[in-house]
This record gives sequence, structure tokens and C-alpha cells, in this order.
Amino acid sequence: MSVLDVIQKRYSVRKYLDKAVEEDKLERVLEAARLAPSASNRQIWRFVVVRDPEVRKALAAAAGQPFVGEAPIVIAGCAADTTRVMRCGVPCHIVDLAIALEHIALQAVAEGLGTCWIGAFDQEAAKAAIGAPEHVQIVELMPLGYPATEMPPKSRHPLGDIVMYDRWHE
Repeated sequence: MSVLDVIQKRYSVRKYLDKAVEEDKLERVLEAARLAPSASNRQIWRFVVVRDPEVRKALAAAAGQPFVGEAPIVIAGCAADTTRVMRCGVPCHIVDLAIALEHIALQAVAEGLGTCWIGAFDQEAAKAAIGAPEHVQIVELMPLGYPATEMPPKSRHPLGDIVMYDRWHE
């Protein structure tokens, strides 16, 4: 499967089969995150892989989205350092975690798994659920498991609506 094939097959999975994720598949998904680029190669990301049903339930409650806890795994994408900002004014940890988590999402598809980006959650409740120290920020939660639904049709703007060459124009 090409990278573009994987990208085309990726969708936000909100219903998961009650089936464990095999260790070798999980390891490849996590390896994809480890190989992601990061600002100044600092690799400030940390990933808390949550399998415990009670902790998953607490994360689902923090997100106000029950399906989060129904996935056999929830990965908390965490930043160990939130202090660095790129010259362009964007915090490094946000970009670094986004890249690494999308590597997770794409490798998951290649493994026959699904994910969903969860950014709507209570930070303090999620940190309490996983026991994260005060200085750590959870950037995203990502349920991981076997999809119980088929991919819905994708609706995307045509390239001509989103791409400009050389200069911004309306």
C-alpha cells in the first residue's frame, strides 16, 4: 500500500471492535511515532499507552466522549517540554506531537487499525487519569483499535480551492 493509499483510507474511527491490538502491530505504530521529525531533534514527546479499562473510562469522561474508552487502547500524546517556541511564533511541542501522532494514525491504517484525533478534553482530568506531572501537557488523545464501521465518504475541498502558487490570493 502506498503512502497516498494509506492517507486516503484514514478516517476518524468512533466505534471500535472489542478486539485486542496485537503487540507487534502496536510496536510498529509506536515506532512510527518514534521516527517522526521534531524541532531541533529534541523529541520532547512522550506517549502513554493506556490499556487499563478504568483509565480509558476516565479519559473518555475527561473528553466527554464515551467511544474514547471503548477502544482497546488510548494513546495520550504528551509534551515533556512546552517552553520552546519556533522563530515563527508557534510552540514546538504542538507541531512535534501533531507530526508524531499523524505518523501513529497512518501506521495504524497500514496495520488494519483505526484512530481518532481527540483534542476536546479536560486537560487536568486527563492528566489525573494517567498520572502526568504538572509540567507535562497532553496535546491529544488518540483511541486505537480495530474499526467497527466502514469508512464514510470523504469530503475535501478541491486542490484549486486550497493551493496557491508563489503568493496568497483570494
